[in-house]
Amino acid sequence: MDSDVFSVLAHIDYPVRFWPERLAGPFDPSAFEDEFRHALRATALTGKALEVNTQIPLHPAVVTWWREEGGDAVTFGSDAHLPSAVAQGFRDAAAMAEAHGFRPGANPTDLWTRTD
Repeated sequence: MDSDVFSVLAHIDYPVRFWPERLAGPFDPSAFEDEFRHALRATALTGKALEVNTQIPLHPAVVTWWREEGGDAVTFGSDAHLPSAVAQGFRDAAAMAEAHGFRPGANPTDLWTRTD
């Protein structure tokens, strides 16, 4: 997976948007933990970052697994399709990233990196 085509793994939870909750019940990421961890480990080994979406919050378990699999950095994306939606939910997403040991860099555009 060593590639210069991308630097951030975004939308790792994209399929959750189409989860058939009425038929299958609430989405439980632990049911797919092995699959998530495989993708997270492969991404971490290449030094890439994980995107934390601020519009549709990433499940905290995924960020936990990211750290456990060696992920060193996160970034944020709001999926804003309208100017008014830019950074919507950022405060909650940032708090969740901080709770998992990631901190902002010196510049607002820096990746958030692990503190340990």
